[in-house]
Amino acid sequence: MSHSSQLFSLILLFSTKTMDDNTKALNFLEQIIEEDLSNGLDANKLRFRFPPEPNGYLHIGHAASICLNFGLGLKYKAPVNLRFDDTNPTKEEQEYVDAIKHDIKWLGFKWDKELYSSDYFQQLYNWAVLLIKNGKAYVDDQSSEVMAQQKGTPVKEGTNSPFRDRSVAENLALFEKMKQGDFEEGTHVLRAKIDMTSPNMLMRDPIIYRILKRAHHRTGTDWNIYPMYDWTHGESDYIEQVSHSICTLEFKNHRELYDWFLDQVYDTELLRPKQREFARRNLSYTVMSKRKLLQLVEENLVNGWDDPRMPTISGLRRRGYTPEAIRKFSDLAGIAKRDNVTDVALLEFCIKDHLNKTAPRVMAVLNPVKVLITNYPKGGEEWLDAENNPEDESAGSRKVPFAREIYIEREDFREQANKKFFRLKLDKEVRLKNAYIIKANSVVKNDAGDILEIHCTYDPLSKSGSGTPESQRRVKGTLHWVSVKHAVPAEVHLYDRLFSHEAPDAQKEVDFKTFINQDSLIINKNALVEPSLTAANIGDRFQFQRLGYFNIDDDSTPEKLVFNRTVPLRDSWAKTEKRK
Repeated sequence: MSHSSQLFSLILLFSTKTMDDNTKALNFLEQIIEEDLSNGLDANKLRFRFPPEPNGYLHIGHAASICLNFGLGLKYKAPVNLRFDDTNPTKEEQEYVDAIKHDIKWLGFKWDKELYSSDYFQQLYNWAVLLIKNGKAYVDDQSSEVMAQQKGTPVKEGTNSPFRDRSVAENLALFEKMKQGDFEEGTHVLRAKIDMTSPNMLMRDPIIYRILKRAHHRTGTDWNIYPMYDWTHGESDYIEQVSHSICTLEFKNHRELYDWFLDQVYDTELLRPKQREFARRNLSYTVMSKRKLLQLVEENLVNGWDDPRMPTISGLRRRGYTPEAIRKFSDLAGIAKRDNVTDVALLEFCIKDHLNKTAPRVMAVLNPVKVLITNYPKGGEEWLDAENNPEDESAGSRKVPFAREIYIEREDFREQANKKFFRLKLDKEVRLKNAYIIKANSVVKNDAGDILEIHCTYDPLSKSGSGTPESQRRVKGTLHWVSVKHAVPAEVHLYDRLFSHEAPDAQKEVDFKTFINQDSLIINKNALVEPSLTAANIGDRFQFQRLGYFNIDDDSTPEKLVFNRTVPLRDSWAKTEKRK
């Protein structure tokens, strides 16, 4: 069975078999929590957190962590903190804080407390002083290059810094000078005194504080030193009394250090956090590194963080993805113990499945050619009933104008075609959606041979829904269309996958930007849509019948409608892969 076939078998399994929370199998993290509860952990002390660093916009990988942590909170009726790990003022901005909060709310989750690691700067500093007093930390003024050499390798033990045995008094004095700004950046660091021979490289006297004379987005210029992530993370969990600190797998080797730092401050009367790891969400045909995503933005290879081709939550939202689809995707993709790559087709399936149930059907023509219905009354006009969504009985219907001149897709007509072409061709019939059966009789061309107009006749008794025997007559093709007189011009952005390679950042010898899909955005300024869409609002989602799912872009105005294609109805990539 092919990879694609396996994927869609999995999709079918999950989409046809639903389980409630009581019967659904527990993932391994839930099993850990259940075991802790059975071993005496008070359920009232359960607390989770989502701890983003505000140095970029959240992406679909972060959505997995959001859905996991907040989902655990809902399952166990436990609070979930939103904590910003804001310890690096060189990369963090208030813009990112605001965007992260907006994304989480949009996904449908509410946090218990909004917290910041910077809230704990004084406490972290006090604990660092305690480490020095207990002989567990020292100030090192070697260069970073020398310290790196002294750390050794995974197969070679490290060597002690010549400053490792400084006296407590000297270390306290030097650390205070670091804090006061008496030293320049890069000249001094505070290191934990652990074990330079440890097989875990992270335990070889890691840096706790470095000098950064930069303004912080919340504390301004109050601090000249900033704590490192490993020192901050676990202690912040401890301060907040987080019961389960759930991280991605790259932090598995950090767990030993996480626990060592907790050992230095732990009070047995308080809850001790437990770190556990799960595999991060990797997605085919995209990159998930914030650094690489920032590179795309800064090099203007995309139109900002919310470019609909980006895997950011803001980009997916602008493209027309729904919170429900992203949550469903996170649920179906599951929680794994080992790194893996999830096929982007699963994400596309989730949005198609949701929009199929919720998106109104409308008609739009992207590449129009005019059809003249020669036997339709001149000046005649009627408003036909059109069902909004056959999947939703409550969606109702709307009126669509029909007249003598209409537009259809140019690709839907051929003068001559084989028997497998079920659209319009000379001397053959098709049905117009919600309207009549027409038959192509002739064409009008320009001097270059381009078709300007197709002349057809219609069967006036074949009106859809009229109940006449003619309306029940079966023809093999059904086309969408818009009335020439009533058509509304629109700009349509046809978005596709940003990368043409399934794993663009896995090719170590090739720059990932080499694989950017040059057809990932095609702008169509010739589109025409039915008039009902003039009443739509930014963000509204629709199915353009036979074409795909679209939503109204943020830049759209009443004078200039702009639509983004969320996803086509059919998977053109699957066909491309099959041909290879």
